[in-house]
Amino acid sequence: MSELAAYSDYLTKNKIPLRLSCRTRSGWPVVISLWYLYREGRIYCATQENARIVSYLEHEPRCAFEVAGDLPPYCGVRGQARAHVDRDQGEEILEALLIRYLGGTDNPLARDLLKDAASEVALELEPINCFSWDFSGRMESVLPGMLRLVKKECPG
Repeated sequence: MSELAAYSDYLTKNKIPLRLSCRTRSGWPVVISLWYLYREGRIYCATQENARIVSYLEHEPRCAFEVAGDLPPYCGVRGQARAHVDRDQGEEILEALLIRYLGGTDNPLARDLLKDAASEVALELEPINCFSWDFSGRMESVLPGMLRLVKKECPG
């Protein structure tokens, strides 16, 4: 069983971008935000085959990720993973991401992104180490009422 399985509810319910960190060929770290999909203990993203992140991950598949919102209560899931570039599932993952984040493929943004679907690749992240954090308890005294308004799902 994947380490991420314990956080499947959080990863499935939250429709916020994933932050993916890896090293460039020069060794410098870079962080990018991508839409993600959680399936059976793995995280999937999609991007164009010629995106720099593809070459970075092919050169060095060790990476880190974080799924966390920007508003209180601060909580999320982060970890380390090994990335695999899958050239066969790019279109399928892109469509699933459009349905997840945009509610379908019948809208201007989805149609625009699907124009280049043939050159999409899937990024499959196999988690190696992961953990969650939830600061809602300690923030209640500082932001009373606001935390009730936000109604954010934190990992359990």
